[in-house]
Amino acid sequence: MKTVSLPKALAVAVKAARAAGQVMHANWHQPKRVNCAEAHDIKLELDVRCQALIEDILAAAFPQIPVLGEEGTTGDTSAEYRWVIDPIDGTVNYFYGLPHAGVSIALQHRQQSVVGVIFDPFTNELWTTIKGQPTRLNGKIVRVSNRTQLKDCIVAMGFSKTHDNFEKSLPHFIRIAGKVKKIRILGSAALELAYVATGRLDVYLERTINLWDVAAGSLLLENAGGEFYTQPGPNGKLRMCADNGKLRKKLQIGSLLK
Repeated sequence: MKTVSLPKALAVAVKAARAAGQVMHANWHQPKRVNCAEAHDIKLELDVRCQALIEDILAAAFPQIPVLGEEGTTGDTSAEYRWVIDPIDGTVNYFYGLPHAGVSIALQHRQQSVVGVIFDPFTNELWTTIKGQPTRLNGKIVRVSNRTQLKDCIVAMGFSKTHDNFEKSLPHFIRIAGKVKKIRILGSAALELAYVATGRLDVYLERTINLWDVAAGSLLLENAGGEFYTQPGPNGKLRMCADNGKLRKKLQIGSLLK
């Protein structure tokens, strides 16, 4: 495949993210059809509809690039380039009427993110970046925080969906909560990563996460001066710590990532 223009890819991803976000916002207070309800998760018909809309916009500009998405894949996702998308990250929040959910779109080259877009339709905040360039929020360059002391930091954690993850994460939650300014459970991995990239949060931890949750946000974070540290988990999932580059070792979370 010939080299893809990253500025063009960014522009198309922004268009797709805004289109899906518009659908999310328009349907926020409308009745929603549940395709699947699990103990700790919900899959909506709207997730599928938003992914289809994103795919249509991406394919119109880049018909040769496959898509790896939460709601399914198209084409050969082991190809040199691929889109990685989460059409509604924070579906449970969204379903319950909590305005903390967003659209996440990344372009990867050889399985490394080179374009990242996250859009929050409730705050109209758009994070964008290209590998090697600054991270921007609504066009303005943003950076991670400079905080170095745990007592001054806000840490976000996610707990995934299994009993094993709860058991192994809770001791860290209790220990960390006693050391930091505040600890938060917000429910959207994409937005949490964007918040660390912007300096609103200092750390975000999750023991089990999917690639589509973090493909865009990890690039935003790294281009904003932060560190995205991962270990492979079961079934292709990831264990992760996202921070401002100054705090991971102080958190002593080695066993959380095993």
